[in-house]
Amino acid sequence: MESYALLIAATLNAGTVLALAALGLLINEKAGVVNLGAEGMMLCAAIAGFACVVHTGNDWLGFAAGMGAGAVLAAIFGLLVIWLNTNQYATGLALSLFGVGFSAFVGIDYVQEKLPERPSYEIPGLADIPLLGPAFFKQHPLVYGAILLVLALIWFLYKSRTGLVLRAVGESPVSAHALGYPVRLIRLAAVVTGGAFCGLAGAYISVSYTPLWVEGMVAGKGWIALALTTFATWRPARVLLGAYLFGGVTMLQFHLQGMGVEVPSQLLSALPYIATIVVLALISRNPTWIRVNMPASLGKPFYPGS
Repeated sequence: MESYALLIAATLNAGTVLALAALGLLINEKAGVVNLGAEGMMLCAAIAGFACVVHTGNDWLGFAAGMGAGAVLAAIFGLLVIWLNTNQYATGLALSLFGVGFSAFVGIDYVQEKLPERPSYEIPGLADIPLLGPAFFKQHPLVYGAILLVLALIWFLYKSRTGLVLRAVGESPVSAHALGYPVRLIRLAAVVTGGAFCGLAGAYISVSYTPLWVEGMVAGKGWIALALTTFATWRPARVLLGAYLFGGVTMLQFHLQGMGVEVPSQLLSALPYIATIVVLALISRNPTWIRVNMPASLGKPFYPGS
């Protein structure tokens, strides 16, 4: 029973990383912008957050530093693709490559650094419940924050006026511009917000999830988060469920190894990426379904006055 509780807890923890990043990318894409630079932004945020905690000892300042790093990189990306009309896909890939190299360079002096003793979190009373307590009520606050973020994002996108305008920009920027909405500024705000959430995910990895700094430690989670938005057909609740699914697959490798299952470790390590490919292949069998749910202007540049 205890092993299953630990597996559930680890799944929620791993899924939180993917959920935070994917929800940020969802905001971008709802505005019609594709940002393939998630991996690079998360890595830069991871070293920014880790370095901040090393020097200040405050986890929350580390999370803020990570969000700031992600937002700054996303703002640069936004200026390039929204105002200079560079190709979104090529610019995103360049951002990802830059983030990988820059984080490795900046993080050289932090490889051997250690963070202060990690605080333990638990909800008094509930944490002592057999099975449920260790599984659900001894989590980092950001695990619960990701769930609240999903609820807030659902309300924002489908109930608030600002969210409806954001979706309108993603569906038809020309029509939104004709109605007097500042399409470029709205897209930039969405991109920066999405970058901040990717930054929070990156900082969460280095500060809480695996509290250390290692070059390339994001290990493809940014790409999985990108796939999650398509897997979830751009719906926040489905993003969260998908994040827990992929988080569970990631943690399953360690659970199986702990049980002594004779499976090559290389195959177990590849499970999350195999699952990503399988899911995307299954979804692509129904392109109409994707087309109906996908923002109509996704990846398309907007030229005011054209």
